[in-house]
Amino acid sequence: MKEAKVLILMGSDSDLPVMSKAGEVLKEMGVGYEMHISSAHRLPERTMELAKKAREKGIEVIICGAGMSAHLAGVVAANTTLPVIGVPLASGALNGVDALYSTVMMPPGIPVATVAIDGAKNAAYLACSILSIKYPEIAQKLEAFREKTKEALLRKDAELQVK
Repeated sequence: MKEAKVLILMGSDSDLPVMSKAGEVLKEMGVGYEMHISSAHRLPERTMELAKKAREKGIEVIICGAGMSAHLAGVVAANTTLPVIGVPLASGALNGVDALYSTVMMPPGIPVATVAIDGAKNAAYLACSILSIKYPEIAQKLEAFREKTKEALLRKDAELQVK
């Protein structure tokens, strides 16, 4: 799937080390994506434009990562009806707890699915789960990934039992 189905947004280039993990998962799952830096506070018009035009570009899910006040996911969700997944990022004095609260506490009618602090990988897996409703090849890759994970844990347990 070369055409981008997921849009990944982050508020700053300092968010890239965490948010790039979402891109790695999507690549592994064969899901095309775009990634942009677009701050809700410093680039509000650009952020709203990206959200508003996402559907017409073929985007089906948006992942937003932001720290501290973490308004990015909420601003994006306010400007599209596509599913938005928020990734609160560890930063500032509260090490991401403020970002978690900002991302998860959305008003009725403007939902943001929220993963753990720095949970970009799970955001990508959730995006794949959403896409798997429409794309059976993504569902198959998710099932294969979970089976591989299960087998790895069973191997590790078997090794532990030998010790």
